[in-house]
This record gives sequence, structure tokens and C-alpha cells, in this order.
Amino acid sequence: MTASEQMLALVEGSKNLRRLCREYETESVTVHLKELVGGAFSLYAAATIRRTGGVHVFVAEDRDAAAYLLNDLYALLDERRILFFPSSYKRSIVYGAEDAQGVVQRTAALNALRTPPAGYLALCTYPEALAERVVDAEALRRETMTVRAGDRLRPADLVEWLDESGFVRVDFVYEPGQYSQRGGIVDVFSYVESLPYRFDFFDEEVDSIRRFNISSQLSSDRLERVEIIPDLNAGTPAAAKVSFARFAGAEASWWFYDADFVLRRVNDIRRRTLSDMEHPDEIDSLLTSRNSLVADLSGSRIFLLRDNLPERPAAATVKFATSPQPKFNKNFEMLADDMIRGALRGYDTYILSENKAQVERLENIFHQIGRGQAVVRSLSTTLHEGFVDNDLKLCLYTDHQIFDRYQRYRINGEIRRDEQMTVAELNQLRPGDYVVHIDHGVGRFDGLVKIAAGDGRMQEAIKLVYKDGDVLFVNVHSLHRISRYKSGDGEPPKVYKLGNGAWQKLKNATKKAVKDISRELIALYAKRKASKGYAFSHDSYLQHELEASFRWEDTPDQQSATAAIKKDMESDQPMDRLVCGDVGFGKTEVAIRAAFKAAVDGKQVAVLVPTTILALQHYRSFTERLRDFPVRVEYINRTKSTKEVSQIREDLASGKIDILIGTHKMLGKQIVFRDLGLLIIDEEQKFGVAAKEKLTEMSVSVDTLTLTATPIPRTLQFSLMGSRDLSVISTPPPNRQPILTESHVFSEEIIRDAVEAELARGGQVYFVHNRVEDLLALQGLITRLCPKARVAVGHGKMPAEQLEKLIMDFIYGEFDVLVSTTIVENGIDIPNANTIIVDNAQNFGLSDLHQLRGRVGRSNQKGYCYLLSPPDELLSSDARRRLRAIEEFSDLGSGFNIAMQDLDIRGAGNLLGAEQSGFIADIGFETYQKIMNEAVAELRAEGLHVPGLSDGEQEVVEQMRFIDDAHIDIEVEAALPDAYVSQQAERLKLYRELDSTKDEEALQAFESRLADRFGPLPRAAKELLNVVRLRWEAIRLGMERVKVKNGLMIVHFVGEENSPFYKSEAFMTLLQRVTQRPDRFVLKQHNNRLAMTVRNVKDVEDAYKTLQQL
Repeated sequence: MTASEQMLALVEGSKNLRRLCREYETESVTVHLKELVGGAFSLYAAATIRRTGGVHVFVAEDRDAAAYLLNDLYALLDERRILFFPSSYKRSIVYGAEDAQGVVQRTAALNALRTPPAGYLALCTYPEALAERVVDAEALRRETMTVRAGDRLRPADLVEWLDESGFVRVDFVYEPGQYSQRGGIVDVFSYVESLPYRFDFFDEEVDSIRRFNISSQLSSDRLERVEIIPDLNAGTPAAAKVSFARFAGAEASWWFYDADFVLRRVNDIRRRTLSDMEHPDEIDSLLTSRNSLVADLSGSRIFLLRDNLPERPAAATVKFATSPQPKFNKNFEMLADDMIRGALRGYDTYILSENKAQVERLENIFHQIGRGQAVVRSLSTTLHEGFVDNDLKLCLYTDHQIFDRYQRYRINGEIRRDEQMTVAELNQLRPGDYVVHIDHGVGRFDGLVKIAAGDGRMQEAIKLVYKDGDVLFVNVHSLHRISRYKSGDGEPPKVYKLGNGAWQKLKNATKKAVKDISRELIALYAKRKASKGYAFSHDSYLQHELEASFRWEDTPDQQSATAAIKKDMESDQPMDRLVCGDVGFGKTEVAIRAAFKAAVDGKQVAVLVPTTILALQHYRSFTERLRDFPVRVEYINRTKSTKEVSQIREDLASGKIDILIGTHKMLGKQIVFRDLGLLIIDEEQKFGVAAKEKLTEMSVSVDTLTLTATPIPRTLQFSLMGSRDLSVISTPPPNRQPILTESHVFSEEIIRDAVEAELARGGQVYFVHNRVEDLLALQGLITRLCPKARVAVGHGKMPAEQLEKLIMDFIYGEFDVLVSTTIVENGIDIPNANTIIVDNAQNFGLSDLHQLRGRVGRSNQKGYCYLLSPPDELLSSDARRRLRAIEEFSDLGSGFNIAMQDLDIRGAGNLLGAEQSGFIADIGFETYQKIMNEAVAELRAEGLHVPGLSDGEQEVVEQMRFIDDAHIDIEVEAALPDAYVSQQAERLKLYRELDSTKDEEALQAFESRLADRFGPLPRAAKELLNVVRLRWEAIRLGMERVKVKNGLMIVHFVGEENSPFYKSEAFMTLLQRVTQRPDRFVLKQHNNRLAMTVRNVKDVEDAYKTLQQL
């Protein structure tokens, strides 16, 4: 038996259930379900549905309640027969803003209702969704097109129907209502499902139908028949619209939590929409009203939890004896006693938990507190609320209520727009964009063109336009030498003249600077790798005890980060690890564990934070967690008196303090540690360069752990270059909830509603505006809109003491709304503030927006983030993209992706210190990275003798490659033909993707993706893949140029005669093998360079296979 069957079996014998099913047999009856609470309602309703079948509509009080009920029904019944019926607008129709996702789910529900499956069908909805009118069944039938695999249908006819129905043609489908055509493949995103369909035609027949993923555009599963439905909200005449109750028909049964509230809410929405409408007479085509809903429900059965509908008083009552799960407030003794008492009175108690570890934890806790006789029986499924049923003598308790955690819900059929999609959009090259060619400088991209190669063949190339109209054609195999020009400030860059040496000068200057810095860094890194640090001992029992007392579940990422840090600490090389984790993902817990490990070994720990308030906050969380352990934690910030500080200095020097938390003051000369073993740096992006340099010196022999939520480009870069180790914590605690993010045009209504809603649930609000001079005016505005709210103002120009007092008052709830500049971004943790409103959001960087948003939703309340900006047409495209990106990544864990994008959007500013930012502005960020890689490669080729390196360190540096690119010249056509991939932009994207593949496995995956999206590969495309393989082999063997022509292959080796390549093992092996076959391989000097000719090479494939054997 599955868990859901076990649960339904528990109420199977209930006399109330039998009575409920008996009442169901009367048509158009109104039944009052008295004293039926929480999860008991879901359970009895599900049991009824299983017995009676038919269509059932559940109406909850709001979207969240409907979604939780939906999840209860998922757990108890067949998920495929349970549908969600949301509003087709983002919040409600009052604000406009249509939501494609909602439209798709509504259409899917209507489509299922039109032809309900045998057995049962259940829908969950809420007042905002119920208020909107829908098309009638006849109109839905007319608008639907059904396609089966094997149907005779010409692609042109399908496309014509799509155009008439209002579908929009695009290159690649990513939103409902779009279609695209590539040869015999037509992709359609119908409004009835969350994934688009791919129709593969063979001549005039539908060969196959598959669903495909939006972001990768790869197909998933095959279907036999599908229905294509357009956006029904758009084209339907008002006369053809009815209320949802009319559409569902008299056969449907309706279940209400609070029917009177729902109907009042429907009228309320109608009234508010009416007051904003330009043509009030159109209201009836959009919204229904209480009276018409009641009339449309007159023939249906209604089940009410509260008998409060004056229009339909209950004709029958079924009296239950259920009560909600008692609140145990994490008091496990109380829970155990309750279970033991229940067992004595003949009650059966079950713990509902989808997570086995939780049940085991509960058993362990019972044994630890000496309540081992409390038997834990569990069911591996869960409801939103537990309950006690006194008739059946049954207690069902949910684990999220026992452990006091938030329960996440899921809604099937949501459109998943993956992050990759937006990242790819950000990086697309469009004609007119500025690009940088690493050898020729900044020019303008002018698209892909066909040029005639010497022997009459056409080759595809990229056209770049330089100063005075000079044109440069770049072979598609050299795509990696081009990158898009990006820098922070959106100023157009200086376009270079070809061949006058100015670019070369700039490039050399940059390269020299990079080399100097890299030398220092590489030396530091090598020094650190070769120096001996302190090797910490393995975990003690105290460590285990500390980790077991953590109140959240460890996420897998947290476990692996903790394990990696311990491994680093236990080795005798100094640790240098960067932990990136989103705001509130438990980085602090990881740091506490590391600090405790060091303290147990008698070493001191320094925790460095950017702000005074953060120092206090960390002090609070460290002392809170380490309360029961023999460790002394202190903090220094400017609120401490001189006397206190000198006392702390004294204790520190004598080793009485184990963990010291403080701002950069700690780096001063006066602060002396007796035995520093671990340095923890929090929010590194906030420290200035000077503090960073000081840290760098400190940390050569000390284990260093850096925590950051948005890894700023500079730190990310280093981790990616491999000079420090990186752990990413990208999974939120399983019960953290996503923050609802919406961007709106600035309006007083939005502010008023947001503040009032937050105050109504007893919370507090941040209002961020980044100009100090306007703050008082905004304080006035908010006081006018919400007279009840207590509003205070804070900004960084206030005296420090005053600001700290203000924030302390806010933490202690002295006022409700804090209007401030971005000071809130600096990691202040106020669990009760769960709404943030960011004014002029278009002026913030992505990582700023993300950090700001991370300030809310830290407790188990749902967080809201409103981004206010001027209307779209006034925004720069950069700002629009930022707001879109942050709205789409509303899920937690997107900090890392956002940092990656920000690297792109902002350019990497201060990558290696101040003097570099000028260079970046001149050459654009990606190219800067390339030059950096070139510089590092050259340093390696020069043998990088950094003075002061020992042999051990020298070895670390030498494991590096000799050349980083090879030029390939061939005579066959190797490209993606137009007939195969017709969109230029997509060809370019594919060329770039191909260019960055690193190994055979990735190449084969690329090939199968091509075949899936565009059909079988033509000959030229296969040759293209072989050219890539040839390039890899050439790079491995230190060949700078390879030419395949007339059955010969000519290769040129590294140009530098004294390159270490000629002394390397790879070259020696090559020489041996070549000299054994003089008939086939001929070596010769050519213009002072070593070259080699290889005879009888049939084609590209033959060429790369020959090189593979060398």
C-alpha cells in the first residue's frame, strides 16, 4: 500500500464519511461540514471524491491556501487529475500585468473540464481567479486544433492556422503563444501545457510529436496527440464569456472554506477594477459578480465549512469531532507525553513526514530526553496541517509543524524558465554590437557573411568593421578570439584602425600589468601552497555535539562545504577557501563550525566583518550557537569604550579569548593575537583594496575562509583561475521560501497596498531609496498613504552612533517602516521585516538588488520584494534586463548565477586592483580575461622565474600549457549550412558553443543536440566537428598552424625557439615517433621555425587521427 492509500484507509470506516457520501447523492444540496478542520478537511474530501467520482471545485481564501490544499490532494489522490485554476494576472486584475503562466494553467483546467476523464477531477482555485470570466465550452471547442502523429497535414497549413489564431512567429519558442519553423520542424507553445511541442513533418505527414525543454530547446518525450489552443483572453468576444461556475456546469460539486468571504471578495475586486476602468461598460466581459455566481451555482452541490451563505442556507449538517494539531513549540517532552497519553486512551498517533531523516531525528530526541516509550509511527507523505479526530481516535501530526518549519508547496504545470535562457540572451551578439578581436582591437560586428575562398568554395565568416570602414573577415574557427565589448558605463568604446599598432600597444601595456600582478599573485599562491601551515586535528566529540544541535537540516551543499573546510584545515597547507552561498543559506553555520574546530585545538580565530552592526550580529549568532561550549567569544566595534577595548587587547594577547569578531580595526598594529589559526572574512566584497592587501600578507600561513553571498567578480575570477578553492552552497534550507518579486511602475497604490498588507500581518517594511535628500519627502508620502504606520529615516551620512541606535530600534520593533539608503544591504538581519520596496530600482546593479532582496523572508514568513521604476520606455535596455533577470530568478540560490551575469553586465571593475579598471574600460571585460589568460600562459612559457621561489614552488607553476590556440586551414567546406540552420544569430551561438567545447564527450553531446533540433547533420557540419578535433590535437602537440591540402598536412610548431616546449616530454616523444617513419613525416626548418610535412592525409578526419597517434 502506498502512503496515501494508508492514510485514506484510516478514515475508510468513518460513519461521517458514509453520511457525507449519502448527502452527495442528492442533487443541488447544500451541506454544512461542522467542526471539520485543517488537514481533516483535505482527507475527508479526498476520501469522498474517491468514492463518488465526478468533478469537484475547491475554493480557498487566497492563492497560498489554494496551493496548500492542492498539495494535500496531490498527496492523497492521483496527481494527474488534480488541477490548479489561478488568476490570469500577476497579483489580481486590479494591477493589470497579465501572467502567461496563469493563462496556461487556466486553459489547461478549462480543457480538462470540457472533456472530464472517467472517474474524478478536482480543481483548486481562489477568489481572484473565480472573479474572472472564461470562454464558454463551445468557443473553446471551436478554437482548439487537435493534431495526431500520422495525420496528413502540410507544415504550411499548420503555420497558416497558427497565424490566424494569433500565434507569433519567432526564431526560437520560449513563451506561450509563439511558434517557429525550421524546414520540416515546427515548434508550437500552446496555451494548454507548460512545455512547447515539436512537430516533425515527413513530406505532408506528421512524423512525430515531442515535448521539448525551453532553455536547452532539446526534446524530451513523444506524444500521440496534442491540442493547440490560442490565448483565449485575447480574441474572445464579450458575449462568449461566462462565469467559471457556469462553465463547470451543474454536475460539479463546490467545496468552500468560507463562501461568504469568497463572494464578498469577488465583488470587491469588481468594484476596484471598475473604478480604474476607462470604459466601465466593458466590466461584464472581464469579471463576474456575486449575484451571477450564486445564480450559476444554483444547480450544483455545495459543501460549506462555515454555514454563512444567506442565499443558500445548509439543508443538511454532518458533524465531525476534529481539532487542529496542538502547538508543541518544539517542546519535544510535551509532544512525547501527548503521544504516550494518547496511546493510553486508545488513540493512534502518526507522524506525517516526507523526510525519513526527520523521523529518525525525532526518535533520537525521544531517547535522549528519556521518553523512549513514545512510539514513532510514520507515514511518508504529508498534509499542510495536522489534526486530531476524536471520533476515530486518530492523531495525525505533521513534522513541519512539530519542528516549526515552513512547508513549501509546488504547483504542477508551472512554466520553468531556466536561468540559462536569460544568460544566453544577455550574451547574444547582434549586428551593430561592439566586439573586440584580441589581435586587432575594438570594431563593430556586422553579421555572418559568405566569402569566396581561394578555390571557388564559399566559406562562412564573421564580418567586423573597423575605423574608416576597414573590414576584417574572421573565420568561424577563430570565433574564440572575438568577444563582445562590455564595460561598466555603457559609453561607446573607441574603434581602432586596422594595422597601425595602437591596439597592440594598449594590449601590451595591459598584458605587462597583468603579468606583474600575476607574478606577485602566483608567487603568493605558490608560497602559500609550499609553506607549512598548522594541521588541525580530527573532529572531537565536542564538534559532533555542536553539529547535532543545529536547528535546520544540513543541505547537501552545506555538508560538502563543511567537509571540504575540515579537510583543508586538517592538511598542513594553509587553507584558502571561498564559500559562496546565497543570503541566509547557512554560511554562518559553516563558519561557526570551522571556528569551533580551531578553538578546540587551542588556536585563536579572527572574524572580520565590514560593518559595526554586522559585528554585533555575528557576535549574537556565535554566542547563541556556542553557549554550551567552553569557548570565549568577544567583539570589537566602535560602540565599545577605550577601556573595554584595551581589556580585550590584553586578554587576546594572553590567549584568554578564542574568537574575536570585529571590523577592519582588527587589522591595526595594536591588535596582537597570541596564536592566530584561522581567519574568517565575511562579505569580502565590502572591503577596500588596502584592507585586502593587508589581509593578503596576513594570510600566507594562516588558514583563511572567505564567506560571500554575491561573489564579486574579482573574487570569483580568482577562484575560477584556480588560485583558491571554491565551495558553493546553492541549495536553500529545504523549507526556505522563494521571495515574491515584482517590478512595477512607481505608483502610490502599490506602496500603500504593500505596506498595509505587511503591517496587517504584524511585520515591518524596508523602503530603499538611494538619494539622501529625498528621504524625508518619502517619509511624508508613506505617512500620508498609511497614517497608522510609524516611519523612520536612516542613511549613511548620519553620525554612526545615531544610525546604530536607529537600527537597534528597528530590530526591537520600535517602528514599522524604515526609509533608508542601501545601508540595509550590509547584512542586517531583521527576521520581522518581510517586505522590501526598492525605489528607482533601475539604478541598482544586479548583485545589489539581489543582496537587498535577501534581507527579507529570513524567517518562516513569506517575503515580498517590490521593485519600482519609471515606465519601460524610459529605461535603458541594460536596466530592463536587470529587472527582468531579478524578477525571474525569484527562487533563492540564484545569487551565484546573478554574480556570473553581473560579471557580464558590469564588467569586472576592479579585477586585480585599482590600476586595472582603466584597462578594462578600454578593452572590454571578456577580452581582458583573454589577455589575462594569454599573459598567464606566456608567463608559463617563459618558465616564469619569479625571484624567491623554491624548487617546490617552481613545480607548482610549471604545470601549465605551451600554446593556447592553433590556426587550422583546410580545403573542404566545414560549416553549418544555411539550409540546415537558417537564423544567423543561432548559427553564431552554435559556433561559439562549439568553439568552447573541451573534450570528445562534450562534442558528441553537441552533435546529438544539433540532430535533435535541426535534423540529421549534413556533410559540412560533420567536417566542422572534425576541424575542432584537429585543433585540440594541434594544441596538445604545440603546433601553431595546421594546413590540410592536396593530400598533405603541413604543421608549424611553436614560434619561440627557446620555448620550454622544445625541452618538454611531449616534444621528445613526438620526435622519436616521427623519426621512425621518414617515409611519411618530414621535419624541416622554415624561416627559423620548425615545420613538418605529413604525406597521404586523405581528409580532416584522417589528419586528426594521425596526430592522435603521435
